[in-house]
Amino acid sequence: MQRSIRSVAVLGIGTVGELVVDMLTESGFDVVAYDAAPPPGTEVRPLDVTDGDALAEALGAVDALVSCLPYALNVAVAEAAAKVGTHYFDLTEDVPTTNRVMELAEQHPGTVFAPQCGLAPGLIGIVGSSLAATFEEIRSVELRVGALPRHPAGLLGYAFNWSPEGVVNEYLNDCEVLRGGRRTWLPAMSETERIVLGGVEFEAALTSGGLGTMCRTLEGRAQRLDYKSLRYPGHFQQMRFLFDELGLRSDFDLACRLLTTAKPPVTHDIVFFYAAVDGTRDGRPHREDFVRGYLPLEIGGRTWRAISWTTACSVTGVVEMVADGTLPASGFIRQEDIAFDDLTATRAGKRFAVEGRI
Repeated sequence: MQRSIRSVAVLGIGTVGELVVDMLTESGFDVVAYDAAPPPGTEVRPLDVTDGDALAEALGAVDALVSCLPYALNVAVAEAAAKVGTHYFDLTEDVPTTNRVMELAEQHPGTVFAPQCGLAPGLIGIVGSSLAATFEEIRSVELRVGALPRHPAGLLGYAFNWSPEGVVNEYLNDCEVLRGGRRTWLPAMSETERIVLGGVEFEAALTSGGLGTMCRTLEGRAQRLDYKSLRYPGHFQQMRFLFDELGLRSDFDLACRLLTTAKPPVTHDIVFFYAAVDGTRDGRPHREDFVRGYLPLEIGGRTWRAISWTTACSVTGVVEMVADGTLPASGFIRQEDIAFDDLTATRAGKRFAVEGRI
């Protein structure tokens, strides 16, 4: 059967985008890579996404695009994709960005719009929704993810292995949750709790954007739903000090610069992943959980950080499913529309079935 997507543009060739290019190529797509500052000696093409004409020309030459850009650039890219009819996939956790993408999907029903295809939102929603689908009644859905250094240092116990803008955005914006079966909003970094996974102690607190569209989907069906970021103990107390007592909450750019300088990326990382559903199955009280600890992985002869390969596998698997007809070839795609078993049946997503068991 001929695929509905054959050519894909990848925008933003950083630590995730570079691997997305390799995985899409491995999965049989014709891939064109774009970046504002192409690495020397590569086939990456230069592209300024703020240049509307150049962006439209690049997107009009392919069937689909995957944006691995900072979240603030994604609305312009999604709008350009809508104009030229190019299928759109991104990794954003930003709620206003996704709301705009949903509007575009309604206005352009013949094009795929699949935002939030990374780790959280993304894979965590796929796993959580797949678990919830096996329950008759749902009391609670708990989703927790932490992209962390394996050997933490200092009071923060953290390293910025992915976009510092995205992390700060998650810490500052209110969080959508379900309480009593209804959608409501709570402050980020609130409702801190203690969690132990595989003998390692963490703290978890609400952060913004990790649920994607799940609250709308499960409203009235689940009594309680929330997403929390996992951190080593003491992290959130330090972040509250930085943002509130030192005033960094009102200076987004300065916060990003200071934190990135203080806690640069590390090679030895781990992605802890926890989803649990509590409710009724077969007429009886039941609790089901999914726990993983994803480590760096060798792919294509190179070792990739855990945060890089888990994110790249997730979005590449979704592109594969659309191309192969497992998912619709038009309209807005929610992560909760995707079955975890279908994701692990893809060339990219199969790694989730065998890696990370605790």
